[in-house]
Amino acid sequence: MEQKNPNAISPLPSWRPSAQRIMLSVLLGVFLLASSTEAQEDAQIAKPGSRTGQPSVSSQAGRGSHPFWDKDNILLFAGVGAGRALDYASTRHFRERGINEWLLSNSIVDNKPLLAGIEAAGVAASLGVSYLFHRTGHHKLERWVSIAHIGVAVGASARNYSLKASSAGAPQ
Repeated sequence: MEQKNPNAISPLPSWRPSAQRIMLSVLLGVFLLASSTEAQEDAQIAKPGSRTGQPSVSSQAGRGSHPFWDKDNILLFAGVGAGRALDYASTRHFRERGINEWLLSNSIVDNKPLLAGIEAAGVAASLGVSYLFHRTGHHKLERWVSIAHIGVAVGASARNYSLKASSAGAPQ
């Protein structure tokens, strides 16, 4: 029978597979909802006599169209990058204090270039999802992706900084 170390701090390691499934389900649901909404909007915009079904210029302007790289998005994307940088620093901080990572494996988190690449990929993924929402005309969702990402990154960082040091010591 395997004995557990009472000094090891590893909150809910058995949740890792189910957390990944939940995140995948949420992302899939958002994309399905966005695509079905766009299809409904296209059907309403299409004129009965038109062959192409392309929305007119006036209907695009009415949907709140704007350049993707406008001032608001630039500030939001900078916030996402700052949030991910803060997450990187807070994750490194708690690993140096001997606390185990529960979302990724400790070997991934202890590899600084790999963790930095994962954080950069998070920023790129946020940009990509925002761009998909922009292209499909979901401009509020486009901005909310970044707002939610900033909130999650800052919240996770605050949690990371609030963790108590492990009595087992720093990782090797």
